[in-house]
Amino acid sequence: QEQLVESGGGSVEVGGSLTLSCRISGFKTRPRCMGWFRQAPGQERKGVAFVYDTDDGRNYADSVRGRFIISQDHAKNTVSLQMGSLRPEDTGMYFCAADVGRCSGLHPWGYDYFGRGTQVTVSS
Repeated sequence: QEQLVESGGGSVEVGGSLTLSCRISGFKTRPRCMGWFRQAPGQERKGVAFVYDTDDGRNYADSVRGRFIISQDHAKNTVSLQMGSLRPEDTGMYFCAADVGRCSGLHPWGYDYFGRGTQVTVSS
């Protein structure tokens, strides 16, 4: 059974750093791309970053470009999100997602599987 499990969330002060990790298991073939999404209370889920499986191409939301780095480790079946220079507006539940078909990039509605999420709180 396909499963995504996030870890690494927590509370951090403004300007701090966190690294999130997503463990991928149960897929017969590797997903076309992997993404990270976040959702603040009362807001819709939004794309943060994604990475293609084959050529390691990646892209970021404008709000995090230059501060966050998405990476994947095929040997360990993990996808990570390094977050730096954190701001209060980065606070939210962060979800790992897998798109097994045509890669949907930063659009959550195209992804086939989501993890349960890990909470990130940035305080000033």
